[in-house]
Amino acid sequence: MPACPKSRKSGKDTAVQGTNDSSVVSKVSASVYGYFRDDFQRRFVCKVSRRAPFINRGYYVRWKAVDHCVKLFLQVTSSCSRRQMLSLGTGFDSLYFRLHEEGVLEGVTVFEVDFPNVAQRKAALIRLDPHLKDWKPHLSHNSAGPLYASNDQYRLLGLDIRQEEAVQLALSAASFQWSCPTLVLSEVVLTYMETQESDRVIGWAAAHLPESVFVMYEQIRPSDPFGRVMQSHFLKLNSALHALTSYPDVAAQRQRFLSKGFEQCVCLDMNQFYLGLVAQQERQRVEGLEPFDEFEEWHQKCSHYFILTAAKGSLTQALLSPPAASPISPLKPQLEREALRVSPLSGDPRVEGLGMASALLEPHVLMVTGGFGRSGREAAVKVMLNSQRGWSQATVEVSADWGARLYHTMTAVSGWGALVFGGRSSPLKPFGDVLRVTYDLREPTESTTSSLTVTVSLKEIECSGCLPQPRWRHTATLLRHNGQTLLLVFGGRTEVDPVLGDAHFLDVKTMHWTEVLVEGSPPQGRHSHSSAAYEEGAVIFGGLGTGGVPLGDTVLLKPTSKGFCWETLQVHPPVAHRYSHSAHVIGQKLVIVGGVWLQGEGVPGVAIINLNTGASVEYDLDTSSVTWPLMLHSFCSELLDPERSKVALIGGGGNCFSFGTHLNPHPVTVDLSPALMQCASSLTEEEL
Repeated sequence: MPACPKSRKSGKDTAVQGTNDSSVVSKVSASVYGYFRDDFQRRFVCKVSRRAPFINRGYYVRWKAVDHCVKLFLQVTSSCSRRQMLSLGTGFDSLYFRLHEEGVLEGVTVFEVDFPNVAQRKAALIRLDPHLKDWKPHLSHNSAGPLYASNDQYRLLGLDIRQEEAVQLALSAASFQWSCPTLVLSEVVLTYMETQESDRVIGWAAAHLPESVFVMYEQIRPSDPFGRVMQSHFLKLNSALHALTSYPDVAAQRQRFLSKGFEQCVCLDMNQFYLGLVAQQERQRVEGLEPFDEFEEWHQKCSHYFILTAAKGSLTQALLSPPAASPISPLKPQLEREALRVSPLSGDPRVEGLGMASALLEPHVLMVTGGFGRSGREAAVKVMLNSQRGWSQATVEVSADWGARLYHTMTAVSGWGALVFGGRSSPLKPFGDVLRVTYDLREPTESTTSSLTVTVSLKEIECSGCLPQPRWRHTATLLRHNGQTLLLVFGGRTEVDPVLGDAHFLDVKTMHWTEVLVEGSPPQGRHSHSSAAYEEGAVIFGGLGTGGVPLGDTVLLKPTSKGFCWETLQVHPPVAHRYSHSAHVIGQKLVIVGGVWLQGEGVPGVAIINLNTGASVEYDLDTSSVTWPLMLHSFCSELLDPERSKVALIGGGGNCFSFGTHLNPHPVTVDLSPALMQCASSLTEEEL
């Protein structure tokens, strides 16, 4: 039977076999929608089911990595009269048929091994398929097994790879040549086995294949929020990821293979592979196939999978070659000893979602709008109120429906409410409107409700001047300069432009988009950056730049007598590059919270940059008081206390690949006071 929905089964082995069915459906989707060419994979499913662009892209990079390693092996061994490939836990993969059609299997025999019932199902599909049953060279079938289908170049065996002796005997009977140059392939297979069992398989391959290269694609980094959600997903499927605990990162996996007998090993996470070894033209092709806006989830997915090659004998040339100049910053955060404490926000505010916008309208009134929640894109307006009992959510009455939007900005304007600009409903439908948000608090009465009611009015503003392009993932910062109150809109992206680097100024009094002289070299285009008001100007940090690579620059927009001037601040030590973070200016310090980075373990914590001297420090976060995986991207943040020593983080989370959507269920606060005190002390010492 093809991979179809089926009734619930028991047993770990059966559950693991079920992951094959899910995987092959996703591979077919990616193939059908142009991510790679494989005309055979769809013959192993009942019907084509379209997956989300994020899933398609994830299976593309998996396919691309394996294909890269296989083609490298075939190239390196092209002068050999005989070569072979041994695919472990191959499932319904169509690698043999695809390579045969490409004409690259001269002198190559492909051996596929999987559980007997999986091999039987695959053999039946091959036998019954109108195209495959007449395959040349013709495939012979044996329903008794363990060799279920074979020809001169292909052997399909039904075996439990944990049973080494049986595997060895069956392979020998199928004319497997132990001294022949061999590629061993394992795509998310060994991790489902107990760690000691998978270690034995690796050791067995090293001991019996003197001329070999082992290619493995699996998961890593189990302990950060994304990793915890990933592990939970597979536990629910009764398919625990066993090797993660003992081998949690690329360094541990590399040492694992060396310790089991392989002579050399190269291991890259998928960010390193995709950005370093996939040609820019190919990346641009893939990134243009479908509308896409899940950058945070994409980078995290890639940081939690790796591609590994380990070699013995003369096949060291078949190892992956790490890029000579990776676009990923090699900077590693130099963390202070003391982590900053994270605690749930007091009260019961019950606000969750990603891509929301927030504004602190009064010290005790916080408004949150839009975003993506459990029911999808939202148009909701939520108001959090602070009292002696902590923060709670008020009853909200909205005067008009402004439609669902996310990744917009909402900027508080003292005296009358807030301005909303931009955002999107989908990656093909950005907004360019400006909305004025006003509100009115009504005390409860005995005849109405026991909670405060907030009436929110929305009004679209007709602005004059040269309007900015509709956009999202931009910043909007309120500046007071030369007697004017200006809203600075910088960066973002559109449905056509992957990054924007333009700056626009809205005069809040006249609602006119004003031409302002800005001198100096402008920052490179970016989105998902931060911008905070600083001394009548602004300071911009980080973001996602051209080519999908995080930035780590700190750029000041400094006021001048004629307007403004761009100036880059030299930060020392450099702060780890990141995006989808938040930032606030406290005195002369830029405080950067959370985000996504590609070069560090875990989640970015807090970085503090002295805007006078450029000195920086970075802190980890102590999340022991938070019971859920705390994802710090696509969130809002506000300084809620008068001393500006605690920052509240609202919302955040994301679609964790095929593992489900995780949303932070409750706002939290980060106590900045230890870091601010230390920075103040350091500044005093520098002045002395």
